[in-house]
Amino acid sequence: MKYRQTGDGHPAPLSPQVFQILVSLVREPRHGYAVIQDIRERTNNEIHLTASTLYDALARLVDKEWIEEIDGPDDAVPAGGARRYYQLTAGGRKAAQLEADRLERLLGTVRGTSLATRKRS
Repeated sequence: MKYRQTGDGHPAPLSPQVFQILVSLVREPRHGYAVIQDIRERTNNEIHLTASTLYDALARLVDKEWIEEIDGPDDAVPAGGARRYYQLTAGGRKAAQLEADRLERLLGTVRGTSLATRKRS
């Protein structure tokens, strides 16, 4: 799987929404609504995905082979039919790790400044 690159050879940044979807799938496969809930909880409502935004992003991530659709657990079938579950692929894990590394490098440029020690309100 090829990754878009910037002029300096680093992978291009992921959108916050795509990065959070990948992070949501790091520990376990999830269905779409569970991804939305997980992102909302982990980001303290800073990132809020609508269903249409999520499913558009999931389709693109499946096309990139960063995630794949899988069968859910047998006991996870709601009254309306089966839910689609998604899990991270090796390529998706690599993309998420590269983005986490990029963000860590950026945070490193702020550490030791008054911005890094400021308390959030």
